[in-house]
Amino acid sequence: MVDEQSLRNKIDVSEPSGMKLVEEIERLKTKKNALILAHNYQRAEVQDVADFVGDSLELARRAAEADADVIVFCGVDFMAETAAVLNPDKKVLIPDAGATCPMAQMLTASALRRVRAEHPGAAVVLYINTLAESKAEADCVCTSANAAAVVNAMDAETVIFGPDANLAYYVRRRSPKELVVVPERGLCPTHHQIAMEDVEAARRRHPGAKLVAHPECVPEVQDAADHIASTSGMVRFCREDAAAEYLIATEIGLLHRLRREAPQKRFHAVSETAVCPQMKMHTLPKILRALERERPTVTVPKETADAAREAIQRMLELE
Repeated sequence: MVDEQSLRNKIDVSEPSGMKLVEEIERLKTKKNALILAHNYQRAEVQDVADFVGDSLELARRAAEADADVIVFCGVDFMAETAAVLNPDKKVLIPDAGATCPMAQMLTASALRRVRAEHPGAAVVLYINTLAESKAEADCVCTSANAAAVVNAMDAETVIFGPDANLAYYVRRRSPKELVVVPERGLCPTHHQIAMEDVEAARRRHPGAKLVAHPECVPEVQDAADHIASTSGMVRFCREDAAAEYLIATEIGLLHRLRREAPQKRFHAVSETAVCPQMKMHTLPKILRALERERPTVTVPKETADAAREAIQRMLELE
């Protein structure tokens, strides 16, 4: 794990040591026909060295389309697993194998099977923030960008949905389906700690700014938001919207991309403590080391991967 100071430390790529790191990463990337994918919550310098930065849905698409021999995935474990599932013939690396998503650990395959047995005939839609062994039990997966659309596309009137109860709240407001949420209190610790007190304080500091929130936020924050979207959806909204100032209710890593893509606008974190330690575990030295050693590798057992791939591809086909 990383401490708070290291979370906020940034390698200056304009300094000789930082420039050398980037140059060596670029050299090895070309030599090994590697693709670097990074989630919107990554450190700024990791986003800047990546070939593509996006949310879970965009990264899943890029992984599926990857024309590379090696994929370096700068995200948490379930994201790298998804890339491995979609690319069984490619080598998938994760710079720091300790980057595990707390939410993904909250739903086990055995717990999901028990709930499914209690609701025969129900469809199973799982948030992509789950491990491959759970995805293998699903009919379809979804991301925060398409959760409501995927749930509504299911033939069954009852849908088992997990593991994020806050995302389930978001979906319920946009779907007539009956949701059975498993586990009942699954959540993202980083988003869950963004409270209405944070929103109110941010509004006092920046009156008139629009509140843009991620659907992993608690219901009260969602209800107060001017717009709710996935991370890349938040970027698109802020880029295209007419306002000049925004309060951002999600992990603070997104502010780097927002400020890069809409430099004429002002962005403020609703909570400066909304930091995902696991996302910030990847660094430029770790990316370089992964390329040099071609490890840590991400592997998923074939039987699990084959079943999980069906659920992921069904989501991609619905798009």
